[in-house]
Amino acid sequence: MNTKEKMGIREAMPLLARNEGVWEGWYRHYDAATGKLVDEHRSRLICRLPVDGPHAGAYHQTNYYFWQDGRREVRDFPAWYENGRIWWDNELIKGWAAAMQPDDFNRSTCLNWVRHGEPDLYLYEMIQLSADSTSRARTWQWFKNDRCVKRTLIDETFITSDWRSWTDDGPPRN
Repeated sequence: MNTKEKMGIREAMPLLARNEGVWEGWYRHYDAATGKLVDEHRSRLICRLPVDGPHAGAYHQTNYYFWQDGRREVRDFPAWYENGRIWWDNELIKGWAAAMQPDDFNRSTCLNWVRHGEPDLYLYEMIQLSADSTSRARTWQWFKNDRCVKRTLIDETFITSDWRSWTDDGPPRN
């Protein structure tokens, strides 16, 4: 076991730790062939690095989505740390996230996942965190049969690091 494996997730993945808290923003999905907007909705993400409970020492993210027509969706993504990455394997996706190397500014994270039941569909995401950790921009590129079919642009603002006290399950206010 190397030194990083012996560290906690906060020490081993300091960039990930800078994302801990509540984020609100917009998801905008575009057709890759036409560039046309095909969906947009508000979001709230709660990113946690719990020190106790069933996910202690790991990463746990819950995504809340809110559409203008009143639809809502909640997706839960518990993950574990192993070999310098966090890993997901749940009913929706299987994949990983890691800090991009090299990144002289320590602001960029890369993710890759596949959707269960859709082996010909995979996605790469880049998360770009601002230097002051108060905003981030995320880009998803969706590939089906190795061809880009959709892009998702996500703009988010940091709301609070106190995710433990967060109780608001209504749509974002901004």
